[in-house]
Order: sequence, then C-alpha cells, then structure tokens
Amino acid sequence: MEPQKTNQTPQEKIFKDKAFWVGTFIGGPLVAGYFLAENFKVFKEFDKVKKSWVYAILTTIIVFIISFSIPENVKVPNQLIPLIYTGLAYFLVIHFQGDKLKEHLDSGGKTHSWWRIIGISFIGLIVTTLPIIGYAYFADPVTDFSTETRTYGTMQHEIAFDSKNISTSEIDNIAEGFRKTTYFDNAVTKYVYAKEENGNYILYLSVIDGIENDNYALKPFNQLQKDMQKEFPDKKIIVNLVVDYLDNVVKRIE
Repeated sequence: MEPQKTNQTPQEKIFKDKAFWVGTFIGGPLVAGYFLAENFKVFKEFDKVKKSWVYAILTTIIVFIISFSIPENVKVPNQLIPLIYTGLAYFLVIHFQGDKLKEHLDSGGKTHSWWRIIGISFIGLIVTTLPIIGYAYFADPVTDFSTETRTYGTMQHEIAFDSKNISTSEIDNIAEGFRKTTYFDNAVTKYVYAKEENGNYILYLSVIDGIENDNYALKPFNQLQKDMQKEFPDKKIIVNLVVDYLDNVVKRIE
C-alpha cells in the first residue's frame, strides 16, 4: 500500500510579502502589524500575534514623536520616513515569515486579494492620521473655540482673533490701520491673526517660506510695522511673519 499523503492545501489566506510594501507605505506601521498578526494566526504561531500588535503600536508612537520633533527649518523629504518603516516592515516579514510564506504558496495556499489589502491600508491611514489632525486642530490658536473672524472691504480681508483676548472694536481699529497703510488694498485678499500681549499688538501675517532671508522682500513688512506703529502710538506693534501656521514664526519685526 502507498503511504497516505499528509500535505494538504492550506485553506486560510495570507498576506504576501508584496502586500507589506503597499499596505505599510499607505497605512503605516499599524497595517504592518495587522498583516503580521493575521499571518501568524494562519501559521499557528499565536504567541507572536500579540507581539506584532505591541511592536506596531510602539513603532507608530515613535514615528509620531520623530515627525513632530523635526524642526521646521530642517527639510526632510516627505517620503523618507514612510520608506524607512516600510522597508523595516518588509525586512521583518521576510525574516520571521519568509519560509512560512514560501511553504504556504508552494502548497497551493491562497493570498488575500489586492482589494482587501488596499481597503485595510486606507483604514490604517485614517486611524493613523486622526490623531495628527486632532493635534493640529487643537494646537493651533486660530482653531480655539473663542476665535472669531471679521472681514473688511470689497476684497474681504480677514482678521482672526481670540474674543477673550482682544475686543472687536480694537480689531476694527487695527483693520482701519491696515487700510490707511494700504496693506488692506483692492488687489489681494489678506489674512491676519491679531492678539494683545502685555499691552502690545502682535500681528501674524502669512508669508512664503524663505522670505526671512530676502532683505528686499522684507522691506514692505518693515515699512508696514513702522506705519502701523504711527497709527497706534500708545501700543507697541509687533509683526510676526509666519509660514503655514502661527507657531512657525520665521521673522519678528518690532
């Protein structure tokens, strides 16, 4: 009698190595952790399932810390960090599951479809970006619930301010000062954030990156500060030039 064959075609599906490249790059380390954990379940290595999630969460936290710790003046390519943790995820799956993946496929086992891979990847992207969006929303003073915005002139120039910090009448006076100095003109709509601090008016103006190193481009803003100071002799006028958000002050003029 011929010996009975013991090798059977696996019924469960796995995430193949290429799925880790796509999934991790789109959805981050959490997706890599999910893929690893699901594969470990198929391979009956249940002791490694929890570890996959723990390491994925820790890696996500580390990525957040690194991303928020990079100074604004340090230019890092947008794709660098995703490429690093994607490469790491691929190395880990080959190291810990490479032989099992090959054995599964050689035995006729199936893999999850690309539709499932992409779907999970975008879910991971949403889960990962929500804390970033929340941080950006609550960290920016403009998004405070007491912030108001008033518009002026036919160009609808805007001044945002904290109503608990500075009164609307003061904002109207500041707007009138901008009109007299022609900063509020009929050419381009301007956006300003204004606040009062220690009896001073601090005006945040959005500018393009790199202007702080261009003396010629800074001349109009230096003149604006001087002209506004004449309009408000009892207040010290400070003009902060910012890029992207209020905390990123690239030039302070006073």
